[in-house]
Amino acid sequence: MDATTTIKIHEDTKLELDHFREYGNESYDEVIKKVVFIAKTCKTEPELSQETIRAIEKARERIKRGKFLTEAEARKRLGL
Repeated sequence: MDATTTIKIHEDTKLELDHFREYGNESYDEVIKKVVFIAKTCKTEPELSQETIRAIEKARERIKRGKFLTEAEARKRLGL
């Protein structure tokens, strides 16, 4: 298992990270990895990074409208 650490961030930074969450229980580790990926991609492939941001925004809208599967529903559909 990977080692974990605690970091201090300001409340306003936490609130900004919350805007990148695609679902309620998405961990801050996942959010930070997503933001780092976008930042790296912006440097190497600016058009792709814009596409990624648009995809995240579309996913957020789907989630707000309730258009998503829970893990249990996905497992059931996949027969797992």
